[in-house]
Amino acid sequence: MAEQRAVYGGQAVLEGVFIRGRHSLALAVRLANGAIHTELLAFNPNRAQGLRRVPLARGTLVLWETLSMGIRALNRSGELAVQSAEQLEHPDKPVESAAAKGVLTATLFIALVVGVGFFFILPHYVIRLLDPFIASSIVSNVLEGVFRLSLLLGYLLAIGRLADVRRLFQYHGAEHMSIHAMEHGDPLTPERVAIYPTAHPRCGTAFLLLVAVVSVVVFTFLGRPAIWISILSRVALVPVIAGASYELLRLGGREGERWWLRPFVLPGLLLQRLTTRQPDEKQIEVVIAALTLAVETDHQARAQSNSTTQGTVKP
Repeated sequence: MAEQRAVYGGQAVLEGVFIRGRHSLALAVRLANGAIHTELLAFNPNRAQGLRRVPLARGTLVLWETLSMGIRALNRSGELAVQSAEQLEHPDKPVESAAAKGVLTATLFIALVVGVGFFFILPHYVIRLLDPFIASSIVSNVLEGVFRLSLLLGYLLAIGRLADVRRLFQYHGAEHMSIHAMEHGDPLTPERVAIYPTAHPRCGTAFLLLVAVVSVVVFTFLGRPAIWISILSRVALVPVIAGASYELLRLGGREGERWWLRPFVLPGLLLQRLTTRQPDEKQIEVVIAALTLAVETDHQARAQSNSTTQGTVKP
């Protein structure tokens, strides 16, 4: 059976990006001296492989992996930035990594708790205060969804004003542009990559918008039970909402050119105007380095797998 075509994607980190392929997790960072550092991060694509074939369940798995990989890559890019800056100032002084054991797990847990609390529990609690003035549970849940979406938009607008985040958003745009170029069969050069848009239908920003919309539909069926039941349901249904949103994102990324899907894909593309910026040529070069490393690593893994298969003689 032919191997399914690898779908590449990634995230922006400090002065760089990481790109995930089928067999690879490639990181590229622009160092303080101007050089581009590339490396492969530890990656185990076979873990929980069975869940990847189960609709809804695979969305939760991918969300967890994306968060953990993103934080790990962000930490590593921060280490490289500090090390390269200190080595530039003190070339004879050895630099030790500041990463401590368990920091990744703690950071991931805190990110999940804050995210669920801010975007799910807070909107519900605020709207429940207004419930005495709202006759319909459907209206109540729709208002909760509108408030949740407003928090998301406000958060993105606020962080987008920070200079460091704007650079992060430029790398985000460069990542999308490079993926577009590769998917269209164009050579990965800054000149060819630069012609493509900074928005992509498989972007995590579009995923967040889908989560906000899907949550309205799911929570509408719950009515208005006691507030402690409502809060528990919000937390318990996060994996379901994430799974359904992921399936819609996959469909939009795969079939987004179909006319009947465009109205569903367009809002996610428009929202990316808040999370992407037009990159410069040097930033595009960094993304190309990461994407090239990911593709080459996947090709090597596939060639090794084919070589092992051909070398096996059946009795």
